[in-house]
Amino acid sequence: MKSKVILIFLILFFAFAQYWGLVRAPADRMMGDVYRILFVHVPAAWNALLLLTVSFVGCLLYLLRRKEFWDRLAHSSMEIGLVLTGLVLPLGSLWAKPTWGVWWTWDPRLTTTMILFILYAGVLILRQLIDDPVRRAKISSAVGLLIYLNVPIVYLSVRWWRSLHQLQSSPSTMDPQMVLALRLNAFALLGLAVFFLVQRMRLLKREALIEEKESLPPPLPRGAQS
Repeated sequence: MKSKVILIFLILFFAFAQYWGLVRAPADRMMGDVYRILFVHVPAAWNALLLLTVSFVGCLLYLLRRKEFWDRLAHSSMEIGLVLTGLVLPLGSLWAKPTWGVWWTWDPRLTTTMILFILYAGVLILRQLIDDPVRRAKISSAVGLLIYLNVPIVYLSVRWWRSLHQLQSSPSTMDPQMVLALRLNAFALLGLAVFFLVQRMRLLKREALIEEKESLPPPLPRGAQS
């Protein structure tokens, strides 16, 4: 019941944030109303990189401490980060068509983000192919640390290479209502991400308990025990 109340609150908060971005924030001087998709695209990108950073921490701490909690954290945050990255890509294409004139271009930011999506999807597929939970956690944590190197590359790509994608905006260059809309949506998506992270970790813990029970030998009949 408590989880349902929290989820309803977060959904309402997200709806309010969307209202602020769609209605209260002014139209952009150059792009008009097309830019409003950025009120989801940009917060989704921020939170995707944040969740993948949490996954990196979980992978590192699992290798150092060998605690199942850290593997569950790495796995859950990786899944949610992947979902958010998958949201970023089509939203970016929807924005790019009317502004750049194309749905997709091999821009450094777009390309590195696509690579990021493929790499993390690959790790999650790899997890499904390994039955032993300890071996699964070790291998996925090691690979998770390695592929995280692409996260700072994604963030800094617009500064390192000439790119169609604009540089990170500053609050000083934006209307205060736009800044507020971005922050509201960022916190709304963050709240939803944390909620689903906690729920996913609980589910993984239950799955681990079920796997452990299934791996135990069946109890002997009462007559055999004597």
